This record gives sequence, C-alpha cells and structure tokens, in this order.
Amino acid sequence: MSEAPLSGITVLDLTQYIAGPYCTKLLAGLGAEVVKIEKPGRGDGARNVGPFAEDDPHPDKSTLFLYLNTNKKSVTLDLKSATGASLFKDLVKQADLVVENFAPRVMPSLALDYETLKQFKPSLLMTSISNFGQTGPYRDYLLTEMLGLAVGGLMFITGDPEREPLKLGAKLAQYITGLHAYTGTMIAIHCRESTGVAQQVDVSIMESVASILDVTPLWASYSNLVRPRAGNRHTGAYLFCILFCRDGYTGIIAMTPKHWEIYCKKILERPGLINDARFATSHARLQNADELDAVMLEWTMEHEKEEIYHLAQSAGLPFGYVATFEDLVKSPQLGARDYFEEVDHPVAGKVLYPGRPFKLTESPWEPLSCAPLLGEHNEEIYGRLGLKREDLTRLRERNVI
Repeated sequence: MSEAPLSGITVLDLTQYIAGPYCTKLLAGLGAEVVKIEKPGRGDGARNVGPFAEDDPHPDKSTLFLYLNTNKKSVTLDLKSATGASLFKDLVKQADLVVENFAPRVMPSLALDYETLKQFKPSLLMTSISNFGQTGPYRDYLLTEMLGLAVGGLMFITGDPEREPLKLGAKLAQYITGLHAYTGTMIAIHCRESTGVAQQVDVSIMESVASILDVTPLWASYSNLVRPRAGNRHTGAYLFCILFCRDGYTGIIAMTPKHWEIYCKKILERPGLINDARFATSHARLQNADELDAVMLEWTMEHEKEEIYHLAQSAGLPFGYVATFEDLVKSPQLGARDYFEEVDHPVAGKVLYPGRPFKLTESPWEPLSCAPLLGEHNEEIYGRLGLKREDLTRLRERNVI
C-alpha cells in the first residue's frame, strides 16, 4: 500500500473549537503532520467544553476536544509576545500550511498575516476560517452556531410551517465549514504542486451554510417563490414522514405511484387504500396528511423500526429509521466497513470514535491516535529549531510557551 496522501506536509494549526479543528483533523487523517499551537496554560477553548469523560471537567477529558484533535501534536506558544511571534515565524519556515480561525483583524494585528508570513516562506499556504470571510461589510461581526444557520438561510427552511424556524441538532454550520476549509486546502495544495503558486484559502461560515440550501435560492430567483418550511412532511410529489413505531421512529417514504401501490399492498396489506379518494394522488395524500398519518401509525406502532426497515427495503421501498447512537454502534453496515475505532487516551481512557469519512482504495487513512495533552510535543517540535530543554524551561518561566 502506498504512503498516506499528505505524508510530508507540515501544518501549523492555530484553530480552536470546531470548524478549524475539523479541517485539520481531516488533514491529519490523510497523513499530514499537524502541529496544534495552543495558548500556554489554557489551550484550545474546546478543552473546557463538556461533556467530559467520566463527568470530570478536566481539559484532557473534553469529548469535543478529544474527537476533533486526533492524530495531532500539541505545542504551547503565546503569539502575542515578541518572542512567541518570532518562534512562530521560525516554525513557519519549516511548514507547508497554516490554518487559522481567528477574527480577520487578529493575524494582521500580530503581524502574522499571510502576506507577512510569505516573506519567511514564499511557498506557504494559509487557510483562514471566519464568520463572514476576510472581506465584506460584516467581516468583523460576531456569530454563533445558531446564528450561522440563521444568517446562512438554513433555519428559514427548517421546522414546522406553523412554528418558528428551528436550529438543527448537530453543529452543522461548524462542520460544513470545516469540510469546505479542508476541500479548499486540498485544492490549494494541488495547485501549488502543479503550478508552484501559493495562495490563501478564505472560508466563511455564512457562505458555507448558504452553499447547502439545495435549490431554494434558484427557486426564489426563477419563480419568485419562497420555499415553505415543511417539518417532517415533504411538500413535493411524494409521501415523506417520520412516525412513532414500537421502539422509536421510522421513516415512511413513497416517491412514486408504484411505491405507494407497493406500500399499500405489501407493507400495510390494505390494497383498498390505493384508490381511496383521500389518498389516491400525491396531492390528496398531502391534503389529508393527518388522516393518512393515523392509518400508518396504527400499523407502525405494532412493529419495531428494524423490522419495518428490512421489510420495506426487501419490497424495494426506500424506508429508514431514526438511529440512536446505540443503533449506530451495533450497525452491521458500519461494522462491516470498520467505521468506529477505539482510541486509548492516557487521561480520558478508552473510548469509541467515529472513523474516516471516506475510503480511498489505494491510499491509506492514518489509524486514529489520541488527542494530545496540552504542550505534549514542545520538546520535539521546538527541538527542530535548535532549542534545548533548558531553553524551553526559560521560555516556560516567561510564559512564552
């Protein structure tokens, strides 16, 4: 098997919390050496975000930090000090890429902006992740996860039509931004290798959310129509809903007239519903959705979600179910693909992690190694700059590292 795709690439990771660390986590998974630069004594703010392993609020037991920082090395460094900034520039000379998610004003204020750092390493790449991007009238505005989903437009189409817009359960704005940052970074690496041109990747949370609105903007542009919130009911030409079943929730989907016929005959075993005037067409089913839900619910409450899932799939229907985490861990599909990996952390102990998000047939994905302790790799990384142990002691006493 060939070496990992990003083997030999060194990344200086200045990111915190979710979007940036998710980007660098993916880079590390493909073999890049990711050196996470953290504030002395505090580290990435995610270290203080629960839940914590064993319910112990310890900076090395934050499950968020543990998940997002696998396969990385940690050094501590105060970028606001003159000595710290100088050390960072020395590290840049040995690096290929800097990833940061500060507010756009921060790196220039430290004299560590891209144009400045390129003077020390002309081939340097930089990925900058921010709320609204490096330019524009909102450049310096603040943003939270929920507001990212809101200003990006996704909340407007999420939730029940008669209620206020809803935030999604996962931190989708952060993770999709991290994924876009990773994609842009990979393109920048490829461009540098093929053309020799180095560049900065500018990633915006607002734009990342706006990019996954499906056809909503086109619909508004072409037809001057506003897409309504539909909750768990699809507004298009087919049946879609989530219903209670005996042990959870099942997803009922009938995309075509043939699906509806199969559903009535082979699942509900009520062929008379096929031509029932209340449900015979997609429009009728939508108009009488409450009545149809009652009919379907009577059947689903007598069956378990896995039973419904396999019965429908064997009949050619694209049903599903709402999986709990326990369901995912026990999933024969994820098990067959070795998705989850167990990682042993020296402080948090053994825990099961989600694994690689994609597979490459000829290129390996790095096995998961645990997230680093704060400053765990100071001696290794700063040793490359010629610093001795006594030098590090003096820097630590001055709070530089």
